[in-house]
Amino acid sequence: MKASHRVIARLLCLSSVLLAAGCIPAPDSTPSPDPSPVVQAPAPTPSPAPATTPSVAFENWIDAPRTPGDWTYSSSQLSSGRYSSAEYAAPDGSKLFTVMCSPSGSVVLQRWVASAGQPALTIRTETGDRTLAAPRDPEGRQMVAAVLRPRDPLLDAMAVTRGRFAVETEGKPTLYLPPWAEVTRVIEDCR
Repeated sequence: MKASHRVIARLLCLSSVLLAAGCIPAPDSTPSPDPSPVVQAPAPTPSPAPATTPSVAFENWIDAPRTPGDWTYSSSQLSSGRYSSAEYAAPDGSKLFTVMCSPSGSVVLQRWVASAGQPALTIRTETGDRTLAAPRDPEGRQMVAAVLRPRDPLLDAMAVTRGRFAVETEGKPTLYLPPWAEVTRVIEDCR
């Protein structure tokens, strides 16, 4: 029996050595390539920027990402009445959209864009959509505006919509705006 133990011990020892030898990688026998001269590729020619930026379509507009920017509220008392506004501006400070309570008591929705023809504003909320006539500014400012009565149901829909409301103007990028407190405050100022 001792002989068989010795044979088994030698076999185990030999198999351990063989197993360990299998873990050591073989030396690389691939000859190293001769260094070749570096050829510089010609500088790429810049391609012209696309004429228009394609807009991404969403299955449901309410899932579109919010337009970058923030609302700010301002108010003042004029001799002709109270004036307040909520202005949505891009991160660079450029005006995009304004909800204004005019001294006459109307709510004015202003989209700050250059526009030709007879533009319209389409307002989309969670509960409905409406297209409003939005004539260009008679003073020549780069904006179109629609006027609503203070109790118009569209204003309530804008204030309580889930997550955002959309402002569309033909030929311009759609704005996806959050219904933050500034919007509701202006609407309430007019009531």
